[in-house]
Amino acid sequence: MDIPISQIFIDASLKRLEEPFAKIEHCVNQLTEDDLHLRPDESMNSISNIILHVCGNLRQWIISRAGGADEVRRRWEEFDDRKRYTRDELLQRLTETTKECRDVIASLSPDALTDERTVQGFDETVLSAVYDSICHLSGHSQEIVYITRMRKGDDYQFKWQPSTPEEGLPRGN
Repeated sequence: MDIPISQIFIDASLKRLEEPFAKIEHCVNQLTEDDLHLRPDESMNSISNIILHVCGNLRQWIISRAGGADEVRRRWEEFDDRKRYTRDELLQRLTETTKECRDVIASLSPDALTDERTVQGFDETVLSAVYDSICHLSGHSQEIVYITRMRKGDDYQFKWQPSTPEEGLPRGN
């Protein structure tokens, strides 16, 4: 059975959207609300600001530019915002944004993937906008994992651990 490359891209994008979302959710649920707003230095972002930022990026690049929704992003506010959002508020925002992205990606036609868009002054296709935004989300999810590991130390709970040698479990375990 031949699956069109466009469908392979859409399916992979939907999967790749879920993985960083799950990592962020896993980390946020391990931290205190104070941890979510901690800024080691005023020039550095808190996890709260990173979540606002990835939601803004996903909304601009996928929901607005790939999906056609109105664009309302004010990027600087994602970093300047000092409101103490609750864990639930942050996760709800991320959940809703991710769901909207899933809906847009799942609805893309093969022809739409090559449509040209300008996003933040960059010339993109719908395909490259989706790809770029998911890579961006993945990078920031790793940043959140790192911050969480720094805050939790030995109490950090891994979401996944290898259980077979093929997965990376040392031999003899």
